[in-house]
Amino acid sequence: GGKGRACVSGTMTTATPYIGSRISLISQSDIRYEGKLYTIDTKESSIALQNVKSFGTEGRRVGGPDIAPSDEVYDFIVFRG
Repeated sequence: GGKGRACVSGTMTTATPYIGSRISLISQSDIRYEGKLYTIDTKESSIALQNVKSFGTEGRRVGGPDIAPSDEVYDFIVFRG
């Protein structure tokens, strides 16, 4: 996991209709993850994705090494805000 910003519009409390939707999330390390939105915990400021694939940094990193995409599919990843 890691801190990230989700591409889901609205606040965390209004995002519950998106549960089960496929979303992309970009972590603070500029790595894009895509998976099915599993839970949103407003108390913990966290988002959990299910069946997650990492697409790497895709050229977003300025001044740092590019991280390649991964073929591995992760069962769950929790991102904390």
